Amino acid sequence: MGRELTLAFHGAARTVTGSCLEFTCEGSRLLVDCGLFQGSRSLEVLNREDFAFDPAQIDAVILTHAHIDHSGLLPRLVAQGFTGRIWCTPATADLLRPMLADAGRIQEADTQRRNRRRDRAGEEPFEPLYTEADALAAWGQAHPVELHDWFEPAPGFRARLWNAGHILGSASVELEAGGTRVVCSGDLGPDNKAFHPDPDAPSGIDHLICESTYGDRAREEMTIEGRRQLLAAEIRGALARGGNLVIPTFALERTQELLLDIAWLVREKALPDVPVFIDSPLAGEATRVFARHAEDLEDLDGTSVFQNPAFRFTESVAESMRLNSLSGAIIMAASGMCEAGRIRHHLLHNLHRRDSTILFVGYQAEGSLGRVILEGAGRVRISGQDVMVRAQIRRIDSYSAHADQGELLDWISARAPVAGTLFLDHGEEAAAEALRRLAQSRLPETQVAVPEIGELYALPPAAPARRMRTGRVEVREALGRDWQNAYADFATGLKRDLAAIADKRQREAAIAAMRKVLESYTAHREDQRRRRRGPHRK
Repeated sequence: MGRELTLAFHGAARTVTGSCLEFTCEGSRLLVDCGLFQGSRSLEVLNREDFAFDPAQIDAVILTHAHIDHSGLLPRLVAQGFTGRIWCTPATADLLRPMLADAGRIQEADTQRRNRRRDRAGEEPFEPLYTEADALAAWGQAHPVELHDWFEPAPGFRARLWNAGHILGSASVELEAGGTRVVCSGDLGPDNKAFHPDPDAPSGIDHLICESTYGDRAREEMTIEGRRQLLAAEIRGALARGGNLVIPTFALERTQELLLDIAWLVREKALPDVPVFIDSPLAGEATRVFARHAEDLEDLDGTSVFQNPAFRFTESVAESMRLNSLSGAIIMAASGMCEAGRIRHHLLHNLHRRDSTILFVGYQAEGSLGRVILEGAGRVRISGQDVMVRAQIRRIDSYSAHADQGELLDWISARAPVAGTLFLDHGEEAAAEALRRLAQSRLPETQVAVPEIGELYALPPAAPARRMRTGRVEVREALGRDWQNAYADFATGLKRDLAAIADKRQREAAIAAMRKVLESYTAHREDQRRRRRGPHRK
């Protein structure tokens, strides 16, 4: 093993989930983040692959924040032999316990549900990716460290954390090893975000890894007060329609921001007293962590967001089910991209209602159910059921916890000079490429790269990075919408389209034609297998 620092991208490259960077130097190995892939089924399959490294050989993990796309594979890492410390801020350590435990419960529940489905009869049962017990074991290895304090996570490495302004406890990571100085942004918050100061990090470094989630998007400048007025208008409009306002929301940070704003609006008489149901046990636990860290938060200005009597946290499944009979309520539930959790249950009961409203307040990854709904699908498939989309679909962009294009460019420029390479990760390809072009014009002396999952780079001091291994082609093909998204689009409209054929014989002919197409592919595949075996083999 050479003395030079190397960097491998194992996730969140040309996609926005699965964050995992591996740094090696002189025999020491550490990860920055170890996150879950989320989105299409093809992308989620990557969670079950073997790690691209031996977990037992990893000395440490530095965790930028507690979101599952950055932390959600830690239980699997620990279960497969990782015994080192998970370094993070104190707030992240506090949040990590409920976040990972909830992820473990979701893995177990989702596995049970999928194994019960009738269309899987006779197939091998699924096993959960990990369990709640695995999750708690991983949390036990968390080791808090304060912002700006130097620490040595692995032999030959020095590190310290900087405020990233994304969510409670979020941090950027400064690393020194092999004579090279690197900064990893983690997820960066926007300017003027509720609760947290603007992000910060050192300048004059060798290499910079920066997220690019909104690298192709400039949001309208918005104050907290302006955002509250937008929210008030959406709530008043939803209540006037008579149905429920259903908000898919991330249990951590987005829920607390919405509660802060709703409490303020009610206090200022901009909204009537309306019941707000937070149907997420995880959101309840995260809110209690926020309350413990209230002295570190900005913008509370006397608003009793954490003990407001109008906010009703539902814990049990029975309490959640009782919300089905409501009209005229605000229901907030996770997950924010509608990929798991209780939000899917509420979408089943509200998407078909013309008087209900679905309000999106966060990023929707390509291939996720939330993205499909936002893009105007007339029908969607949820837990094996076809659902008509009749509800009002609305969106507010100003709650994003990510910096937009201009804010990312300003943060990158503030890190200059960057003597080596700027890597843009954690963004879909179009977003990363748009940011690359603008960043290159801002930093003409710096090499700018958009890496792929699987690529390996050498990071010399004061010189551009050298690519030592190319990306994985099969992973590239899993990014974005996959065949299962296309199948869901096709299947949800198939029965309706067949029913529209009035003539019985024509309908049967259409079914026979579709079956014939599928059979032709099966015959072609069998023919290819015979050709590969050759004429001399049986």
